[in-house]
Amino acid sequence: MRIGKQDQPFTAIATSDADSITVRGFDLCDELIGNVDLTEYFWLLVTGEQPNQFQKAMMNACLIAIAEHGLVPSVQAARMTLAAAPEAWQGAMAAGILGMGSVVAGSSEIAGNYIVSVLADSKEPGQTIETAATSSLNELKSARKKVPGLGHPQHSSGDPRANKLLALAEEYGLVGDHIKTLRTIAAIAPDVMGRPLPINVSGAIPACMLDAGWPAEAMKAVPLLARTAGLAAHLFEESARSIGFVMSHHADLAISYDGPSPAAKQETK
Repeated sequence: MRIGKQDQPFTAIATSDADSITVRGFDLCDELIGNVDLTEYFWLLVTGEQPNQFQKAMMNACLIAIAEHGLVPSVQAARMTLAAAPEAWQGAMAAGILGMGSVVAGSSEIAGNYIVSVLADSKEPGQTIETAATSSLNELKSARKKVPGLGHPQHSSGDPRANKLLALAEEYGLVGDHIKTLRTIAAIAPDVMGRPLPINVSGAIPACMLDAGWPAEAMKAVPLLARTAGLAAHLFEESARSIGFVMSHHADLAISYDGPSPAAKQETK
């Protein structure tokens, strides 16, 4: 992707004039407001196409599944930011969003790219999903890397959110190559990695969304939108019943200082 001046400076998302606002070819006021819900609008905004009923249902399920999971680091960052700057909801929201990376909440993007990569390898001459998955898993093991989309520190026996999303994909008739690839990886991984590795929600979301027709390049938008709703709930509660400084205080008590003391510095002189 090239960053900077473009030869063709166009956008296909929206335009407006004195009398109307057009979004993806629809009149915002006459055709969209009051006629579509936020999930449909989100799909239309990103892809330029309206979702069918099963695509919409799958997106809804994924957004609900990932919107909230307690006091994870990104939520703590947001709440502590609001405690320190109670007038700055936007800053606190940004703090939470910035904390959505490869480990917490943003891992759906990585898992999605991994599924796409294994599926692409399986289409090479002489390859199958099984051989491609086995080869990839062995590479991850050799590099001592985690398997994207598998395993969870809390839901060690199986992520109930992932199980529900995959069951809904079956119900909606959306199971395709991406879900099949994820299930194959999950079936082979325990033998290769030497431990149980059930599918987690960060693996189920991209597999389901990819099979529903959502673009891999926009995968991170799904947890970002969902967690924004969850963060709004935490910030509203923080404004009424603040625990930001409580968390900060407990963190201070839990962490021991092991740096040099002034006396030790004097002895080395």
